Amino acid sequence: MPYQPIPLTNMPPDGHATSPTNPAAQSHAGAGAGAGVTINADTSAETSDPLATKTAVDSLYIHVPFCFHKCHYCDFYSIVDTQQRQARFADALICELTQLADQYLLQPTTIFAGGGTPTLLEPIHWQRFLRVAQTLGILNRIHEFTVEANPETVTDELAHILATGGVNRISIGAQSFNPTLLKTLERWHEPANVQRSMTRLRNAGINNINLDLIFGIPGQTLDNLADDIDRALALQPTHLSCYSLTFEPKTALTARRDRGEIQPIDTGIDRDMYAYLLDRLDDAGYDHYEISAWSKRPPPHPPTHSPTLYPHATPAHVTSPTLPLAATCVLDTNNTRPPIDYRCQHNLAYWRNQNWLGIGPGAASHINNQRWKNLPHLARYIDTSPTPARIDHEHLTHAEQQSELLMMGLRLRDGIAIEPAQFPTHTQQEIQRYITVKMLEYHHNRLRFTREGLFVADCILADLIPS
Repeated sequence: MPYQPIPLTNMPPDGHATSPTNPAAQSHAGAGAGAGVTINADTSAETSDPLATKTAVDSLYIHVPFCFHKCHYCDFYSIVDTQQRQARFADALICELTQLADQYLLQPTTIFAGGGTPTLLEPIHWQRFLRVAQTLGILNRIHEFTVEANPETVTDELAHILATGGVNRISIGAQSFNPTLLKTLERWHEPANVQRSMTRLRNAGINNINLDLIFGIPGQTLDNLADDIDRALALQPTHLSCYSLTFEPKTALTARRDRGEIQPIDTGIDRDMYAYLLDRLDDAGYDHYEISAWSKRPPPHPPTHSPTLYPHATPAHVTSPTLPLAATCVLDTNNTRPPIDYRCQHNLAYWRNQNWLGIGPGAASHINNQRWKNLPHLARYIDTSPTPARIDHEHLTHAEQQSELLMMGLRLRDGIAIEPAQFPTHTQQEIQRYITVKMLEYHHNRLRFTREGLFVADCILADLIPS
């Protein structure tokens, strides 16, 4: 979901791969994308290209652009496809994956499928993709495999295929349980279907479920937000992502605001909502580990009354009779493993500036301080398979890497282990200034935002990072 200045706003929703210091890499051209897109394609190995080496990849992002309706706040590349191109898209996605598996050491520990609406992709195409991924060995080291879902598109068949194919985490776009607020966002789903989809997923064996929620919606009150949180907590998700609504450029929501049809929420109310989330979710047993993310606090010791199934471990195998290449699992009957960490491991890879690859139209990649994005255009993505055109290619300078360290690492409530002397004099002075006014602090030798600093995180970062 989009963000706004309180709290930190310049990063994508749960799992989306974008280029944080390159605003263009976070935009898309919408339905029929291509018009107005500046193509600076890099489709060969003639430039300094990380594809030339067998670089290890920590994470894989998959962009599935299909939607049955374009939500008014969304600025990610997505289309309402009227040409029935799912089969050709799946073919191109598999070809891109196969090519990259040959060029990289592609055995990531996390995978995230975002969109668009990945669960709108027909089950047969998911089954094909997952089988190829397993054949290529891409799932051998997976700890977390997340797929974004719209509550209206989760069927028993799809849940079973995803679960037996290796998916072990789902991120559901609930946004709100209030029909009026959903209508303001032009979000098309019935609130009751959030619970129905979670039941289907749990019946299939996927119990690690995130709910996306938006606050700061025009017309929303603090009581509305409290009701949304109460209803979300009643469903017992393992993770909550709560985003402050942003009016992104060139979206339908921003156009409605500019025409005076809706009014943005007062910033003071938005601040009160974020403060409410900090307190309410902590009381409910969720750890605030990243500016917009909360994970369920696990019990101090693993339970001893029942065995636990851990995906993709060896040697004792449990496979599905319906999928020849189903997920490999081990049954830990002694429950000797530590409690599950419900933080989104894929997002942590972003915040820590690890290596990730993105596949699909509009997906961004970050390898060894080089960054690029696939052209956000479905037809061209299909036509140029298996080597899609790339845009926005950049090689980060040392100064840019230092800026990213601050911008990404300070999102984490654990902060970052740094020495101020490693930064320019201006940044050192700004760090000290914000420590003095109690907006930044050192906690266990790690620099982080204080609670008060969270509310003005964007402003602080703008001062820390020279333009």
